[in-house]
Amino acid sequence: METHLHAPHDAAPPGFARPHPPRSDPATAVSGIYTCPMHPEIRQDHPGNCPICGMTLEPLLPATAEEDDTELRDFSRRFWLTLPLTVAVTALAMFGHQAGLLDARTQSWIELILSLPVVLWAGLPFFVRGIRSVRTRRPNMWTLISLGTGAAFVYSVVATVAPQLFPASFLSMGRIGVYFEAAAVIISLTLLGQLLELKARSRTSAAIKSLLGLAPRTARRIAPDGSEQDVELAQIHVGDLLRVRPGEKVPVDGVVTDGNSAVDESMLTGEPMPVAKRPGDALIGATLNTSGALVMRSEKVGAQTVLAQIVQMVAAAQRTKAPMQRMADVVAGYFVSGVVAIAILTLLAWGLFGPEPRWVFGLINAVAVLIIACPCALGLATPMSIMVATGKAATRGVLFHDAAAIEHLRKVDTLIVDKTGTLTEGRPAFERAVAAPGFTEDEVLRLGASLDQGSEHPLADAIVRTARERRLALEKADGFESASGIGVRGSVGGRRLALGNTALMTECGVDVRVLGSQAEALRAEGASVMYLAVDGAPAGLLAVSDPVKSSTREALDTLRKAGIRVVMATGDGSTTAQAVGRRLGIDEVHGEVKPADKLALVERLQREGRIVAMAGDGINDAPALAKADVGVAMGTGTDVAMNSAQLTLVKGDLRGIATARQLSVATVRNMKQNLLFALLYNALGIPIAAGVFYPATGWLLSPMIAALAMSLSSASVIGNALRLR
Repeated sequence: METHLHAPHDAAPPGFARPHPPRSDPATAVSGIYTCPMHPEIRQDHPGNCPICGMTLEPLLPATAEEDDTELRDFSRRFWLTLPLTVAVTALAMFGHQAGLLDARTQSWIELILSLPVVLWAGLPFFVRGIRSVRTRRPNMWTLISLGTGAAFVYSVVATVAPQLFPASFLSMGRIGVYFEAAAVIISLTLLGQLLELKARSRTSAAIKSLLGLAPRTARRIAPDGSEQDVELAQIHVGDLLRVRPGEKVPVDGVVTDGNSAVDESMLTGEPMPVAKRPGDALIGATLNTSGALVMRSEKVGAQTVLAQIVQMVAAAQRTKAPMQRMADVVAGYFVSGVVAIAILTLLAWGLFGPEPRWVFGLINAVAVLIIACPCALGLATPMSIMVATGKAATRGVLFHDAAAIEHLRKVDTLIVDKTGTLTEGRPAFERAVAAPGFTEDEVLRLGASLDQGSEHPLADAIVRTARERRLALEKADGFESASGIGVRGSVGGRRLALGNTALMTECGVDVRVLGSQAEALRAEGASVMYLAVDGAPAGLLAVSDPVKSSTREALDTLRKAGIRVVMATGDGSTTAQAVGRRLGIDEVHGEVKPADKLALVERLQREGRIVAMAGDGINDAPALAKADVGVAMGTGTDVAMNSAQLTLVKGDLRGIATARQLSVATVRNMKQNLLFALLYNALGIPIAAGVFYPATGWLLSPMIAALAMSLSSASVIGNALRLR
């Protein structure tokens, strides 16, 4: 059987709580760091806006408490308080001159008063971001919005306050044409787009919040004097003794020191049956203690727990950049500079060569170009797809560590799988008993289990567990003796018993050739065989194997249908490996391989032009997991394996690979749709806004219509990304 090594834990002596500095809970471990959803390389220790794209920074890890929705509430307040003013100024601009209730100049002043709070208060965050983008020489969507609305508003203010500065050709219906309604509507529509985006971003973190909600808020700590007290989870230290009562959740990761119970670990493993726990067994935080009371010693707290690591994986994955997103960022940078140039050319071309009032047409069309070309949709195209996809995957037990894995997984054509813990359960299970003449199978199992009650070996545990399940009457073993590595000896019911391998039988002078053919047949099927001798004579044998997971066959069939070649590489003996390979229909099997051999296998297949995924759960798999194009770790495996991989299957179920691959295909298709839509929208919108088609068709685009189209474009991209849910 393969073994998976674990680093020793630094624990305090039983009964004593070792003093440590306060440890934060999973949610606050890195919550003091803020980052940009679109540019994860931006990190700072306080809230603010991204210097590259202007987007509001988010905590690196969401808090367990209610999320901070300050910006959402602020934008909502700005939008709803100024929306009536926007409606009023728009209605006045469209119908005021027709009603004839106001003279032209008075109407301009009223429009100025109505639009002032909209532009200078509701639109203030956008101007701040626009100015920052100029200072940092990082042109983005806010550069265009602030330029467009600022130009329209300043022009209109000057036209209202000092109309004498303008030539007579600018007069229209008794006044200089003003565009307060355009600036106000653009601000309101942009606020609406931001509200939609903020709400969508909050929905993508639902998976993280649901994971955070699994952890209990408090733990019952046992003091050195034996007294007990409920304390906040953040006050738990490594080495503390904790009591977990029936019906309570395990507070942190640790080990049982006293008591017996059954713990529901389905939130991690997917197994519906509670797992028996006794002293020495490991406990995972947030799992549910169903029956007896337990005393545990904490070994991992705060950000070190399994739950916290899962939360951090999801949060990090939602903020990593996909290769396609990096391309979009480069395009957007050049795009903004190009749009500003086009807007200037539009202003000059109309001002110098257009019909009267030429400069008015030039200004209107230049503003329309700046607005409609705003790359909101382009900037949201890939991050929204990644954020939604990683959140959806998490709810199905698949954790993407980075966005690149989402893009690469759809290209994988070869999957290398470890055996123990990946294809198989990773823990021994009793398979069958074979009786020699004069004995029955139940008697062989009963005697072997009676003797094995004193053994702590996993194989012995499987035998004893099965005997108890079959309600066989076990007897106490006297004179129990463990022969290291070869078996056990003792007396049961006055008879001398020996249970072990061929070496032990030889040492005891027992001839087991009568059972030789059955033993070889069982070994050929991948089972471990132990002979039972009673009073120096062969009584039978017991076979224990690592059973194949119930989901493995279905998973492999699905992967093969998808055109993926499956290769098994295991540290187990070649006979066992070949037996499992035959049972699962795997043609290429490599047994007795070391970590370096697995790494070499990955490299060889990559040299052959294969896109390789590696699935494993142990430290011995880590190098191959890191080298593969996509490393897939079993969530039931070691921390090293999960840290080396790009993808973790929380339940350790290989069917998750097929699920993740389907999600990869859907996500990349979604990103391409978003990018194509955003680019086509701008490609078609800019020429219309610039008035290129005006000589032939008379088409011109109002800045208000441009702003509406911009917001609808962003909303369409967000809506398309949310389809992945």
